[in-house]
Amino acid sequence: MTTPSQVIAKIKKRLRIPVIAAPMFIVSNPQLVIAQCVSGIVGSFPALNARPQEKLADWIIEIKEALARHDDANPDRPAAPFAVNQIVHRSNDRLIQDLEVCVKHEVPIVICSLGAREEVYEAVHSYGGIVLHDVINNAFAKKAIAKGADGLIPVAAGAGGHAGVISPFALVQEIRAWFDGPIALSGAIATGGGVLAAEAMGADFAYIGSAFIATHEANAVDAYKQAIVEGAAEDIVYTNLFTGVHGNYLRSSIVAAGLDPDNLPESDPSKMNFGSGGNAAKKAWKDIWGSGQGIGAVKAVTGAGALVDRLAAEYQAARARLCAGA
Repeated sequence: MTTPSQVIAKIKKRLRIPVIAAPMFIVSNPQLVIAQCVSGIVGSFPALNARPQEKLADWIIEIKEALARHDDANPDRPAAPFAVNQIVHRSNDRLIQDLEVCVKHEVPIVICSLGAREEVYEAVHSYGGIVLHDVINNAFAKKAIAKGADGLIPVAAGAGGHAGVISPFALVQEIRAWFDGPIALSGAIATGGGVLAAEAMGADFAYIGSAFIATHEANAVDAYKQAIVEGAAEDIVYTNLFTGVHGNYLRSSIVAAGLDPDNLPESDPSKMNFGSGGNAAKKAWKDIWGSGQGIGAVKAVTGAGALVDRLAAEYQAARARLCAGA
């Protein structure tokens, strides 16, 4: 049986810094994932981004072939593994098809969201894959591990997209009281110092999404990327109006849609839809832009590799400062 430390080591083996790039609806694509992986962090994308469903296999093959070419050309600096995000909620009528594709192509890491299902975990484990499950509180964390997930992604206050409201200090502390497996902390992390802070709190990885929206490879319109560059924590609005699940969004995009960000109604969670059409969710995420509170650290639109370079330099500088003060 694989131990928690072996799972962590398996993920970290090819990482330059302990970072997993978050899968972002619409934004994450093969180009971004490849750039993240060859730069030394785990790259990821939501399976639902590949539309129609038949494109999912093409995306995975494209990523695997590009990473294999990189490894052949750079045997001393192999690419990091990649991950595919699966929305496990019952409204996702693509789940079984998408899961079959991931199993066939042996996706190394599968990130599960919005539900814990044993059959999903078992399918990934059948070929030796790793399952990380994102959670917003300790109760959901315990449920995911009890059903077979290998690791957890605590989505703390300030995270982009669908997010919780609990402080990262409290959330990691509560989970670490009973769980010694892989933890990737999510929540307003956009600097190398933040990556080191996540480790100091007890996480094994930092989970970073919003900063990668402002990259050349990201599938986001220029106005969205520029809004990330110009934005700060106070520009983020927390609401469940757009998908039925509470999440963080850029205030400017809500205003542009003709809505008052300070007076948004509550949505009915039972009506959330992540099916193969996913029209409501897709439209929301196209016109209403998700973002976390950490975007104040993003000063320009760059390549994904340049962003990872910045994170790595800041991470090493933060470590050096700590060592100098020890």
